[in-house]
Amino acid sequence: MTDTKADRIKIERALQEYLRIPCEGQERVVEAMRYSVENGGKRVRPILTLAFCRAAGGREENALAFACAVEMVHTYSLIHDDLPCMDNDDFRRGKPSCHKQFGEDTALLAGDGLLTLAFETLASAPVEPQLISNAVQTLSACAGVRGMIGGQVLDLLSESGVPDRELLEKIDRLKTGALMEAACVLGCIAAGVTDESALSAARAYANSLGLAFQIVDDMLDVTSTQDELGKPIGSDDKNEKVTFVRLLGLAGCQKLVDSLTERAQQAVSVFSGDTTFLRAFVRELAVRRK
Repeated sequence: MTDTKADRIKIERALQEYLRIPCEGQERVVEAMRYSVENGGKRVRPILTLAFCRAAGGREENALAFACAVEMVHTYSLIHDDLPCMDNDDFRRGKPSCHKQFGEDTALLAGDGLLTLAFETLASAPVEPQLISNAVQTLSACAGVRGMIGGQVLDLLSESGVPDRELLEKIDRLKTGALMEAACVLGCIAAGVTDESALSAARAYANSLGLAFQIVDDMLDVTSTQDELGKPIGSDDKNEKVTFVRLLGLAGCQKLVDSLTERAQQAVSVFSGDTTFLRAFVRELAVRRK
């Protein structure tokens, strides 16, 4: 098992510090933000940011703010995903969703608060201003209508029709892969990487990993249990969503996940630093049970 404990500890501590927001009268929304961020999670994205920074020969201290910013954006997206107007999920990681704990209005604002805090956090990174500018451009593009939000829009629109494999891949690459891409590229930026071949390799790794990650999610919605996942299962069938499991079956999904995992491992061969962790990490995510 790839050891991510040290990285997770650093990330958790840093997130706690960023969420110590002095205020008077707004404590409830800050509490909701903190509740959602600190509600467990695999921390896949911030771990990738630190790992790519190391693989590119950088200092992980320079990447920590970038890593936390990505996790804040990810958490905001989960808060909004769980709302009744979206996926309408009552549980997240075994606990009540933010809107069930704090109400829909506060949950909506907590998500907005995390999104804006993410860019404040990017601006605090101990790197050159040009690198911060590059990071802001990267995260905003990957999180916006050309990335994660765009994927959500396509996902909503597809509910009224029957998406084919090409559209489903596009949705998943945007919904999940785009923020993975931000995480990997931000690690490179923190290390001062400007070589386009290295940045392209980080994107290729992220795109393969992100699609594989979403396909595994689809599979777990069929094969796992609520106790294992910490959230209701079978929601895809309940919502009559077209998923890779419906298109390819479980065996076909596993074959595609294996192929994407191999592609991701090959992509990082351009880095001169140690990529053992990145290769092992993508393998383990492909066989996860939660």
